[in-house]
Amino acid sequence: MATHNAIGRTPTPSRHVGGLSTRKLRGSDGATLGVFAVGDGAAGLAFDGMSIWVASNGVNTVTRLRPNDGAVLATYATGAGPFGVTSDGAAVWVATFATATVSTSR
Repeated sequence: MATHNAIGRTPTPSRHVGGLSTRKLRGSDGATLGVFAVGDGAAGLAFDGMSIWVASNGVNTVTRLRPNDGAVLATYATGAGPFGVTSDGAAVWVATFATATVSTSR
C-alpha cells in the first residue's frame, strides 16, 4: 500500500548523487522548488529564523542551509546518529540516537 502526502501525491524519494538531499516545496501545491544535497541519512530539519538546519545520521553531521536558495553555509560534526534538530532562537540543538546525547551550538 502506497503512502500519500497531504496533497494526495505519492512521495518521491529525495536522492541526490553522493547522498541524500532535502527538498524545498511550495506550500500552496507541493511543487518542488529546489533539491539540495545535505549528506547521507537526512533525518531532521529545523529553521532558526535565519537558516535551515538538517541532521544527517549517515555521516554524523548537521548542515546549515541558506533558506532562499539552499546554499550550504556550513557543515558541522555531531555525535553518532544525529536524528532530531531544533532551535530555541539562540542555539541549535541536535539529538543523537547512537550516543543518546543532546548537543547545542551555544
